Amino acid sequence: MSGTGVEVGAQAARSRALAVLRLRSRALAVALLPAAAAVVLLAGGATGHIGGASWDVVRWVVTVLAVLVLLAAAGVALVVARARPALSPTVPVAEESAPDLYRLVRDLADRLDVPAPSAIALTPDCDSWLEDRTHPSHGPPARDRDTSATSGGASGGAGDVRAPERRSSAAPVLVIGSPFLWWMRVGELRAVLAPVVAGTGPSAHPDIAAARRFVRGLDAAVAVAAAPGRGPLTRTVLAGVGWVARLLLRNCRVHAAEMERGVAAAAAERAQTVDYGVRIVAQEQVGLAYAGWDRLLTRVALPAWRMGRWPSRLDAGVVSALTELSRRDRLAEGFASRLGERPACDLLEEPGSVDEAASLLAARLFHGGPAETGPDWAPVAWQEYPDEVVDRKWRMDAARLHRVLDSLGIGHRADPTGPDPEGPTLARVLDHLTTTVEVQGAARGVRGAHGLDGEHLGGAPDEAYEASAAPEGDGVGRPGVRGGGGGLHAEQARDTGLDALLHAGPASAADPDARPDARPDTRSDVRSLVRPDEHSNDSGASGDTDASDAADDSDATDDSDEPDLRDEGPSGVLAAGLSAELAREEAAAPPRPAPAGQGPDEALWDDGALPLFPLQPPRTGRELLADHVTAMVCCAAVDTAGATPGLDWLDGPALLVDGERAADLAPRVRRLVEHGDPSPLREWLARLGVRQEKPVRLV
Repeated sequence: MSGTGVEVGAQAARSRALAVLRLRSRALAVALLPAAAAVVLLAGGATGHIGGASWDVVRWVVTVLAVLVLLAAAGVALVVARARPALSPTVPVAEESAPDLYRLVRDLADRLDVPAPSAIALTPDCDSWLEDRTHPSHGPPARDRDTSATSGGASGGAGDVRAPERRSSAAPVLVIGSPFLWWMRVGELRAVLAPVVAGTGPSAHPDIAAARRFVRGLDAAVAVAAAPGRGPLTRTVLAGVGWVARLLLRNCRVHAAEMERGVAAAAAERAQTVDYGVRIVAQEQVGLAYAGWDRLLTRVALPAWRMGRWPSRLDAGVVSALTELSRRDRLAEGFASRLGERPACDLLEEPGSVDEAASLLAARLFHGGPAETGPDWAPVAWQEYPDEVVDRKWRMDAARLHRVLDSLGIGHRADPTGPDPEGPTLARVLDHLTTTVEVQGAARGVRGAHGLDGEHLGGAPDEAYEASAAPEGDGVGRPGVRGGGGGLHAEQARDTGLDALLHAGPASAADPDARPDARPDTRSDVRSLVRPDEHSNDSGASGDTDASDAADDSDATDDSDEPDLRDEGPSGVLAAGLSAELAREEAAAPPRPAPAGQGPDEALWDDGALPLFPLQPPRTGRELLADHVTAMVCCAAVDTAGATPGLDWLDGPALLVDGERAADLAPRVRRLVEHGDPSPLREWLARLGVRQEKPVRLV
């Protein structure tokens, strides 16, 4: 039955490959048809069988058309033949750096009776596949890249392809997910790679190989036609090439997909004879490795990447993360017992160097980091992570939070333009964020006493409201509540510096001639970040704009249909300020230079398109505010209560109190940010002995 299944899958793949090749032949026939007609007409005229003035006109028209079609077809064929098919970004592994791994793969190919892969490479993802790199443009440049990888990050873990690979240069390259090598045992890795290696058998068939080359060439031609930076004439010519290539791709898409499905079915059927029992267990480890890898990237690596640090042992971190998962989850208890067996990374001569190269590549693919280390892009070891990443991240976020508070004029100082004499304190943040809840009752009392509706507070009621809501001696007006939701009156918005944020000068951080202390014009950006889903004007908000606001906006565009930030309350204003501050910092960051000596034709992929696989969508203003408030709380706990920064393998940066992770902080911060209720957080701070009024150390 196994042989029958292999034969059925292979036959289906070959039939689909022939269908793709027939489509190629039809396209060639269409291109040659005008030329054939011209030859007939010219031969008929030369022999006297087709004569007359009308036939002479037809003969010349068809001949000119044939020449044009042949030139166009030759151009399309030249672009398809010369276009470089895309390559997956990988870390090449030389046989000298992993002889045991190459031996395992070749033994597996012998057992499956298929050609051995020509080389092995690693990808920072939980997947494995075969990749054809036999295109002429992949030859010498690939060896040059492998040599540079050997002398660089992998230290021999990634080298050029030697003589054993040249014997089977037509065989595809085996790409293995690097997390598999560190988490799986040797037997499990062999079982997982069996169906992948078995795919080299159908790939060696001439018809399947020719069909794949044709499809890859069309795909590469589409990419060439879509590349920017061309002249008008070149763009016009390549637009026609791209149209033809897309037309051919659409017509052969179904056949190509069914061909690959047949190849996969034949390979899977052939692999049934190898380690069938171990494959069941290995497939469970594939899912577990994927879950741990995803958690490690999003919770642990991403904060470090944003800080300009890249963890240099990501694959080793997968083992720690999954071990921690097995400790917490009773459903994964049996997974930790496998750690006594030989790990697959022992098949590498220098697993640490290969892990470092794969970690740097992961940072490029998932975050868009530079290709080389530098002052702002340095590796970090796991033992240095709490101090180099966690503590530094908290203090940078806390410093940004207080900078925004300063720009809004919020603080405990009498002079808004000078530094806060009390320093950056947690009490300053809590006081600002809790004003919505504290003054809600007072605001409602003012409305009821003066017979106001739920939308407006005007004139004399404002004075009574400020007198009743603001504490004695406070020089800053407290924000009020409008209609039961968070809101800021126009006068109080100016007191807190919101107008300074919304009506900033035109100087941009990206402008080299702008003053260093000038803030960019982020009015529209801040509005969209605070209330991105609302585009209609609030009728009640129009009453909050007075003559001075109109004067400030006299030379600006009409923003009458934009939402009013003052409706969002203190937390909304602060969240908008943080979003604008982050946008300004990103705009002011210098552009990342391209790697030295790497031209656009030599790159494996376009650096401008990085990251290829972004991990998370942009954070909302509320999420940014919650992160910054949490950072401020953690800084206060470290400085005043003896807490320490730590690393949780499943959740990333963590606050350790007496050696235990403080897991109950996040919901209390969300309660403060979303509802303005400080009670749960204040109780938590009091229980830990955190002093809110004491200044904290910032970066």
